[in-house]
Amino acid sequence: MSDKQKYVAYVGTYTQGSSLGIYIYDVDVKEGTLSERKYVPINNSSYLCRSANGKFLYSIEDEGVAVFAIEDDGDLKMINRIKIGGMRGCYVSVDHTGKYLFVAGYHDGKVTLIHTHHDGRLGSVMDGVFHKGLGSVSERNFRAHVSCVKMTPDNKYLCAVDNGIDQVKVYSISNKDKLELRDIIRCERESAPRLIKFGNSGKFAYILYELNNSVEVYSYKDNDGEPEFEKLQTISTTSENVDEIHDAASGMDMSPDGKFLFTSTAGDDTVAMFAIDQKTGLLTKKFALPIGGVYPKDIAVFPDGKHIACVNHESGTITTFTIDYDKNVLIQKGRPCTVDTPNCILITPMGCSKS
Repeated sequence: MSDKQKYVAYVGTYTQGSSLGIYIYDVDVKEGTLSERKYVPINNSSYLCRSANGKFLYSIEDEGVAVFAIEDDGDLKMINRIKIGGMRGCYVSVDHTGKYLFVAGYHDGKVTLIHTHHDGRLGSVMDGVFHKGLGSVSERNFRAHVSCVKMTPDNKYLCAVDNGIDQVKVYSISNKDKLELRDIIRCERESAPRLIKFGNSGKFAYILYELNNSVEVYSYKDNDGEPEFEKLQTISTTSENVDEIHDAASGMDMSPDGKFLFTSTAGDDTVAMFAIDQKTGLLTKKFALPIGGVYPKDIAVFPDGKHIACVNHESGTITTFTIDYDKNVLIQKGRPCTVDTPNCILITPMGCSKS
């Protein structure tokens, strides 16, 4: 991280209440604080991601997906939007070459593959796959709900996390731009996998489970053209002696150096920190501490690795903390930012540099 590099935070919000779209915050990395600058109108921005070349920002919206050019000061300028041929998405990501944009459909269980243009415009929907199957009989997961789509670090496979049927489906992309199922990670019944994140080495994957409030560690490798995942560990995200029936693991991020994993859990309203063994990928929980808000739906570690922001959906706040790695505590920084029903946060370099 360059001392001269400036950063912004983009926060997506639901807009049925007083929020109006994507909120842009100036980031004081040294102090670990955010200050609101402006908002960009868009309907129900439930997730955001940056393009592979760092020039564009993609957002879920009611109409489908919107793309913005990122200007030198971090401001956003609308380029275009497209419909995705299904119900609204909940998560968006890109492959490492910038050729494809992926959308996860929570409401209809769909994985959508979209072609992107070099000038940032979103092109055609190249493929869409609807997951099938039943989860538990509970209302939350009685059918397919794709909650996250993420490429493996080697850019060979797309992992589609299905919150409803307790699976992670692993696809390759054919030379005809079609999704081809290659493997299925079958998770514990009624665990509700929510997110997947890979470690810096690319050898380990971390899956966050919404209903049993845990993180599972998997080894990952490409075995002669076939994805291979092996479960290594399961560890709780919550604080001690809590009523986990009413909790829901919600957010996950990693320190820039790849040495620590962070998770947030709603209900418990805590952030947990885990030390990552760099050789084995295994986790050791260091703390699970309150975040001064309600329903921490998303979290983001600052670029210096010394601070963390918590997006608190129900209390309508963003709280920021200094991370004391030696004492294993969080120290709140500044007053909470107020924004109605925030969903996600992306802290990223200002301007067109890669994130």
